[in-house]
Amino acid sequence: MKVFLVSLGCDKNLVDSEHISGILQASGYTFTDDESEADIIIINSCCFINDAKEESINTIFEMSKYKNDNCKALVLAGCLAQRYHDEIKDEIPEIDICIGTTAFDDIAKTLDEYFEDKQKIVDLEDINCPAGFKAPREISTFGGYGYLKIAEGCDKHCTYCIIPKVRGDFRSVPIDNVLEEARQMASLGIKEINLIAQETTMYGTDLYGKQSLHILIHELSKIDVIKWIRILYCYPEDIYEDLIEEIKNNEKVCHYLDLPIQHASDRILKLMGRQTTKAEIKSKIDALRKAVPDIVLRTTLISGFPGESDEDHKQVLDFVEDIKFDRLGVFTYSQEEGTPAADMDNQIDEDVKIKRRNEIMELQQEIVFDKNDSLVGKEFEALIEGKIPMENAYIGRTYMDAPGVDSNIFVVTDKELMSGDFVKASVTGANDYDLIGDLTERLED
Repeated sequence: MKVFLVSLGCDKNLVDSEHISGILQASGYTFTDDESEADIIIINSCCFINDAKEESINTIFEMSKYKNDNCKALVLAGCLAQRYHDEIKDEIPEIDICIGTTAFDDIAKTLDEYFEDKQKIVDLEDINCPAGFKAPREISTFGGYGYLKIAEGCDKHCTYCIIPKVRGDFRSVPIDNVLEEARQMASLGIKEINLIAQETTMYGTDLYGKQSLHILIHELSKIDVIKWIRILYCYPEDIYEDLIEEIKNNEKVCHYLDLPIQHASDRILKLMGRQTTKAEIKSKIDALRKAVPDIVLRTTLISGFPGESDEDHKQVLDFVEDIKFDRLGVFTYSQEEGTPAADMDNQIDEDVKIKRRNEIMELQQEIVFDKNDSLVGKEFEALIEGKIPMENAYIGRTYMDAPGVDSNIFVVTDKELMSGDFVKASVTGANDYDLIGDLTERLED
């Protein structure tokens, strides 16, 4: 039977989708890129914010029209299925199977059961079951990079976030399992490993009684094929000295960290349930930049959180101006049912949220353009991800940019390069957020 898989949401969802693909292919299913040919359509959904829910629901209705053609089973998997399975079962009859966030290992068995008796199935396992997959994985990323999920769930319980209710408590994947998956990725030519979790810096605390991310990174760096290790989703308050030292001293670790601070007003940080203050965030950033002068810091912010005043917003602008983050994204606050923040007083009008978001991004644009100007004439290693059609230029990324969320460097050369190649390029200019550079050297594996 042919399967068409739609993966929505974050890179953590993408890893789940890759495991779904691996499980089904190992069970004899084949995959198609044409939904009209599919016997089974699977939507791996997201429900983190309202926009994500709307995208998931719209995709359900878009895919449901194929049930009049070849499609014999429409499957909803992931966060939306976990959170709203009862409502979906009652209100969206087109869905035949709901699979929760911890039931992916059983997907082939669940499909077999459905085709045996054609009864609707809701497959939900304990969301606090041990983290990690027992099954194979089919890597879907190109250009020599991949994502490695090292933990599930979250213990932070920020007041705006639904993740603990759909993904459970924080659970680390045992280090041997992580290393085994990394070796499998390396055997497929993956050279850049992007470490992901809801909160990577707490890795190991539940299994080993202490923060162990630095230990994991050290072991990962022993895998020869892996050239870059990138750390994403680090809460600043949980960054610790041993981790900073590993970033500083391990040549395979990209000098890059993603620090989702969300706000810079102590009053709003407290309302958000964040376990830090503006001063503590500043202190941690100072420590990182002192130890690793060329480190690139990315952050995300939320504009328009309930009760956010003009003064709170000004504190964010002042902080962004002071810190000068290298990379920054802003979400408007999404009022998520089932979260404490959804019931808070003084919800902010949507137009105010958007106005404040735009003001932050306009400021950040100036900061990034100035930073890019300062890079002209410097040489960087870059990982090639593809070629621009009809031009002597390739799309790449330096250590300063994570895949999918950050910028690119366009490498100009007459030489033929391949996706996954490492090169050196000298920056000659910038095109808005992206860099332009000339090839100076093709690096050997």
